[in-house]
Amino acid sequence: MTTSIDIDGSRGEGGGQILRTSLALAMCTGRSFTLTKIRAGRAKPGLMRQHLTCVLAAQQVGAAVVDGAEPGSQALRFEPTAVRAGDYDFAVGSAGSCTLVLQTVWPALMLADAPSRLRLAGGTHNPMAPSFHFLERSFAPLVRRLGAGAELRLCRLGFHPAGGGAIDATVQPAAAGLQPFDLLERGPLREAYAEGLGAGTAARRRAPRTAWPRRCADGSRATPRSARIWPTSGRCRSPSQSGNAAARRHSPAPS
Repeated sequence: MTTSIDIDGSRGEGGGQILRTSLALAMCTGRSFTLTKIRAGRAKPGLMRQHLTCVLAAQQVGAAVVDGAEPGSQALRFEPTAVRAGDYDFAVGSAGSCTLVLQTVWPALMLADAPSRLRLAGGTHNPMAPSFHFLERSFAPLVRRLGAGAELRLCRLGFHPAGGGAIDATVQPAAAGLQPFDLLERGPLREAYAEGLGAGTAARRRAPRTAWPRRCADGSRATPRSARIWPTSGRCRSPSQSGNAAARRHSPAPS
């Protein structure tokens, strides 16, 4: 029997990333773990909605036995059995980041025996979290280089504190197994531009409308809150930084 791992959640920044990484690695390796002092470095320690959604999502994908999955819990026992492909619907239920939920289960689904389709609801552009556009433009292309398929669709933008965003994701496992690659060079600059995403902002006539997808997996219309693009000639931010700037005017969601 494989020995369980004991993890101190107060190490490092003492935030939610220790939890999400532990869940992802446990599903990929089949190792169980016990995590204590969850988010001890935060003003409100313990599991909040986004973290609890990550745990419940991992429980479904990893067919896991879980103890301590409740709001405010500062200790969690997670015992995965087998990664299961399928159609999943994960809703944070607040403005918490749904992209962090996706990143929690994404590695395991690349090792499944069939494709998986996910609908995620919550915040799509949050401080201290990868934005949808970072995942779509920077992270997913690298996943494809590993041999796994990944398609992401933004159905609705979701900012803190309202949330309400929605993402459709399809993960195709690597048919011949994941293949390593070296990423040592950034490569030449292809273009520089800025995107402005805002909740309920007035449209500017000079700014072209972003080409958003019209339909989502459930047939609903993909209607983002006001979204515009302003091309610039200066240095551009990464997609994740752009997403963070869009939400910075509000207080940050829990990480």
